[in-house]
Amino acid sequence: MSTGPDDVLITGYGLFTGHGFGEHALHTGIFAGRPAFRPVERFDTSAFRGQHAAAHGTEGLPLPGTTPDARRVPGQREALAACGRAALDMAGLGGGPLRADVLIGTQGDHTGVTSFWNGGEGPAGKREVTESLPAALPDLVADDLELSGRRQAFVNACVASTNALMHSARLIRSGRAETVLCAGAYLVEPEFFAKFDSGRAFSTDGRVRPFSADRQGLLLGDGVAALVLEPASRVRTRGGEPLARVSGWGMASDAHHVCRPHPQGAGLAAAVEAALCRASAAPEGIDYVNAHGTGTRTNDPAETAALHRALGPAARRTPVSSTKSTTGHMLEGSGAVEAVIGVYALRHGILPPTAGYTAPDPACDLDWIPNEPRTARVRRVLSTNAAFGGLNAAIVLERP
Repeated sequence: MSTGPDDVLITGYGLFTGHGFGEHALHTGIFAGRPAFRPVERFDTSAFRGQHAAAHGTEGLPLPGTTPDARRVPGQREALAACGRAALDMAGLGGGPLRADVLIGTQGDHTGVTSFWNGGEGPAGKREVTESLPAALPDLVADDLELSGRRQAFVNACVASTNALMHSARLIRSGRAETVLCAGAYLVEPEFFAKFDSGRAFSTDGRVRPFSADRQGLLLGDGVAALVLEPASRVRTRGGEPLARVSGWGMASDAHHVCRPHPQGAGLAAAVEAALCRASAAPEGIDYVNAHGTGTRTNDPAETAALHRALGPAARRTPVSSTKSTTGHMLEGSGAVEAVIGVYALRHGILPPTAGYTAPDPACDLDWIPNEPRTARVRRVLSTNAAFGGLNAAIVLERP
C-alpha cells in the first residue's frame, strides 16, 4: 500500500488497562486472551450486586511513578499523561515543548466528585472537583506534556475517544493540524459502577463472554490510551516511523432507543459503510474486526446483524473478536484502547481472541476467534464502537 502526503499516520501510542501499563501488558494480557477481571478492592462493593471489574491492582506494570496498589483509584490526569508521554517517546517527539493539539474522550475524573461527596468541601476539594471536569483534562494533560495547540474534550459516552480519533484525522487531513495527541480515558470508580449495577448490566459470575450463547452481561475495566497522529508529509520530513494509517472513519445514529441498539444494527452498519467508503476499501479487504462486543443480550446480536449488513457475504469469512472479554468495558476509553489493539494487530500479524467463549449463539454467527490468538496476514483492520443514545462509530486502520 502506498502512502500519500496527506495521509493520516499513527506514529506512537501508550496504553494502560487492567493488565497494566505498556506493550508487554498488551501482549501478555489482551493478545493472550487472559481476562483481567478480579474482585474490586479500590472501593467498597458490598452494597452492589456486582463485585468484579478489570481494575488494575498489584499485577502487571503500574503507571510510571506509582506503586501497585489495588485500593487506590488512579487519576485520569496521571494516566493520560503517562500514556501520552509513552506515545510521544515512541513517535520520537518526546523530551520538550511541542506544538501539538490534545483531543481526549472522557467524562472526567470522577475521583474529584467522589472526594467532594465524601466531605472534601474545602479549597483543596473544590480544586480537585474543578480539575476533574472533562474540559479541564485536555488543558492539564497538555500542560503536563508541554504541548501547545487546541485542546478539546469529547464526552459522547462509549464513542467519545473514537470520535476524538476521527476528529484528529479530519484536522490533519484538512491541513489544520500537524501533530495531534489523541486519547481516551476511563478508570473504574464507584459512580458509574453503581449506575451499571443498578441497571443490572453486569455479568454475575465475574466473566464476560461476548457473542457466546451463555453470555450474562458486561463488566467495567480500566482503559486509558493515547496515540500520536501526523500527516505523512511531516513523518517523511522528520524521518519518523509510521505504525499505521487512519484511512477511514464513519459516524451514524440509530435514532431508535435511549440505551438499546437498533435490532438490525442499522446505525452501526451505516457507520461501517461510511468508514469503508472513505477508506476506498471493499468489505472483503477487511482482515480483522475489533467489535464493540459488550457481552450483553441486546448488543451482540445487533452488532452481528450490522456486520452482516455492512460487509455482506464477506462477513462470514472475516475474523472478529471482542477484546472487552479481557479488558472489560472501558466506556469513553474504549475507542482509543481498541485503536491501539488494531495497530498492534497490524504490526505483529496477531489477532486477539474473544476470551471466555463457550457456546455458539445462532443470532451471533460469525468467526469470533474463540479463546486463542490467531496469526494472520493483517493489512486492514476495522474497529467499531457504539454508545447510549444510538451513537455509532467505526474506523479503518491500514498498514502504512
